[in-house]
Amino acid sequence: MPTTALTRPLVTSLIEDAVTAPSMHNAQPWKFVHRTSTGVIELHGDPLRGMPHEDPDHRALHLGCGAALFGLRVAAVHRGLHPVVRLLPHPDAPWHLADVRVDGPDDADSELGILHDALSRRHTSRFPFTEERIPTEVIDGLRTAAFLEGCRLVVPGAWHTDTVMDLVHASELFEAADEAVRAEIAAWTRTGAAGEGPGTEGIPSYAFGPRQYDVTSPVRDFGAPRQVPGRASARFEKTPQLALLGTVGDTPEDWLKAGQAMDRVLLQATLDGLATSLMSQPLEWPELRSDARDPGSTIGFVHMVFRLGYGPHGRATPRRPVSEVLAFD
Repeated sequence: MPTTALTRPLVTSLIEDAVTAPSMHNAQPWKFVHRTSTGVIELHGDPLRGMPHEDPDHRALHLGCGAALFGLRVAAVHRGLHPVVRLLPHPDAPWHLADVRVDGPDDADSELGILHDALSRRHTSRFPFTEERIPTEVIDGLRTAAFLEGCRLVVPGAWHTDTVMDLVHASELFEAADEAVRAEIAAWTRTGAAGEGPGTEGIPSYAFGPRQYDVTSPVRDFGAPRQVPGRASARFEKTPQLALLGTVGDTPEDWLKAGQAMDRVLLQATLDGLATSLMSQPLEWPELRSDARDPGSTIGFVHMVFRLGYGPHGRATPRRPVSEVLAFD
């Protein structure tokens, strides 16, 4: 389809799908610009929505933007377009993360359309999962999803899972001892208290999930320091089913690839009937992140830890209106 078919309503609908992507604390650190003269949709990162204490290198920001980029690709294919992506097109403009054209060859990303239904269904679940094990063929499909985006998905064995969970709990202690990090998290959570940020961003209290009965919870407790009326407590699964996403390198381009792979894995998992959540805490501390990888694997750097299983799928969290994140030029 020629680029002249990119009308404002169509571009708006593409971005509406793209911004369903996950991002750290639902900060939504992306901006899109449609260059009407060339038909290019530009993706830019928004450093004002970064986390200077938890993500000083902006790695997580790139992951979130990469996920939104993948959502844009899925949305384009669903509408009969043929997206072609160029990452980091201008080295002197580091926040210009990608250019997307939709006039590529007919087979460009042709298989992505099947994932479109999952864009609106994928939600982070911070609820307990059952102990039911995920079939091997489902895990293999998730590995393939990551591989197709140039990344690797590793399912840790027993000792590695224990190591990662130890890192999760160590990161909780680090977080509890760091006032700046706690303040940063509080700035992106919404409990209905006075003075909080807009309700179109951040993590609302209904998405916190239940409190844990013990210290085995594999999910971050965003409501720990505050009282959230009506919040229940629950025991979480004894043996979380984890998967680690990584790349050989650790550059901004690798982060963008990992963000696309992250979203592809999450969308495929959603289609497979899995509930999912993301565990980034141990990767936010340099002294812990390197210990998350299996030294025998081909992954050089871990970018995300997935928690996968069967259980409640969670509710959608708010998104900013497209008018705030999309400009036409």
